[in-house]
Amino acid sequence: MNPTFNIARLPRIEFGPGAFQKVASLAAGFGQRALIVTGAHSFLASPHWASLQTELSDKGVTWDLVQVAGEPSPELIDQAVRLYQGQRFDVVLGIGGGSALDAAKAIAGLLKPGNSVRDHLEGVGPELPYRGPATPFIAVPTTAGTGSEATKNAVLSVQGAEGFKKSFRDDKLVAEYAIVDPDLLATCPPGVLAANGMDAFTQLLESYVSTKANPFTDALALSGLEAARDGLLPWYEGTGDAADCRGRMAYAALLSGITLAQVGLGSVHGLASPLGAFFPIPHGVVCGTLVAAATQVNIAAIRQREPDNRALKKYADVGRLLRQEALADDAAITALLETLEDWTRRLELPRLSAYGIAQMDFGRVVANSRGSSMKTNPIVLTDSEIAQLLAARL
Repeated sequence: MNPTFNIARLPRIEFGPGAFQKVASLAAGFGQRALIVTGAHSFLASPHWASLQTELSDKGVTWDLVQVAGEPSPELIDQAVRLYQGQRFDVVLGIGGGSALDAAKAIAGLLKPGNSVRDHLEGVGPELPYRGPATPFIAVPTTAGTGSEATKNAVLSVQGAEGFKKSFRDDKLVAEYAIVDPDLLATCPPGVLAANGMDAFTQLLESYVSTKANPFTDALALSGLEAARDGLLPWYEGTGDAADCRGRMAYAALLSGITLAQVGLGSVHGLASPLGAFFPIPHGVVCGTLVAAATQVNIAAIRQREPDNRALKKYADVGRLLRQEALADDAAITALLETLEDWTRRLELPRLSAYGIAQMDFGRVVANSRGSSMKTNPIVLTDSEIAQLLAARL
C-alpha cells in the first residue's frame, strides 16, 4: 500500500494527569508577558487558577485576563484586539472549553496584525488571506469535546435570524502547545459531559467516513472511538472509574481535533453551523442529538445510490468496534445504528424542539448547511434527506 496524503501542522502535545503543572514553565519560555483567555466562571473558581497565578508570578510572568461568556463572536475578538493593540504579549494562554480556546486562538492570531477578524472569516467578509504573524498560543482544554486544542480554526458566531457560525482558519493559528490534563475535567457537570463527549465521538465518526480520510487519520479515529466507547457512558452513568474515564475522553477529544483538522467532517457539523447560529442550541447538543439520525440517513442514501461507497464498510467497522463482536457487515451496521440510538437515549440528549426549532425552520437551516463540513460527508445528501434527519430529532 502506497497511500498519498498530507498532514498539516499539529501542536506539540503534553498529555496526562498533572500536565497542567507544565503550563507556567512553558509560558515563561516565550517571555514575561501573557494574555490569559478563559471562560466566565468555571476555571477561575477552581483551585487550578490559584495555583497557576502563583506559578506564573514565581517565574516572573505578568498577565492580563480576558473572559469569554458563551460562544465567541467576531465583536468580542475585535474588542479584545483593540483593547490590547500595541501592548507586547509574548504568549496567549487559552484555558477552558472550545469557546475559550477558539477565542484565544483568534485573539492570538490578530494581536500583532491588529485588523478585524471579519477580514478573514470564511463566507462572511472579503476573506483576505491571513499573513500573520500570530502571537504564540498555548491551548489548555478543560472539557473533552471540540478538540480545538489541535485545530487551526477558530469558530466564531453571531446568533439570531441573520446569524452565522464561521471559521477563521489558518495553519499559523495552530497552538504551539496543547496541554491536555484529564484532571481538569473532574468538575464537568453531567449535561456538559454528555454533549461534549458526543461532539468528540461525532467528530471521530465523521472524520473516519470523510471523503478525505486516509490511513493515518483512520488509525487515530478508530483509537479515539474505542476510547469513547469505554469512557463516555461509564463516566456519565457513574459505573466506571472516573479518573480512567476522564483520561479516555480527553484522549478521544484530542484525537477528534486532530482528525477533523486533517480530513474534515460531515452532515452533523454541516447542520451544526446554521442551527447554532439561528437558535440558542449548544454545539455539543446538536452533535449528540443528530448523530444517530444523520448516520441512518447517510447509510440509507449510500445503499440506495452508491452501494460500492467505501463508507459502508467503514460504518460496519465502527459497528463491530462499538459492539465488540465479529459481525457481518450488515449486522455490524445495524449494531452501529442501535448503539447510537441507545446512547442518545441514555445520555438524555434534548430534541431540537427544546430550543425553539420547528419544521417551518427546516428550509433555511438546510439552505445554510452546505458549508465546508457537508462537503466531506461520504455522500451528497438531497435537501429532503437533510430535512428528514432534522425531523427525526424534532
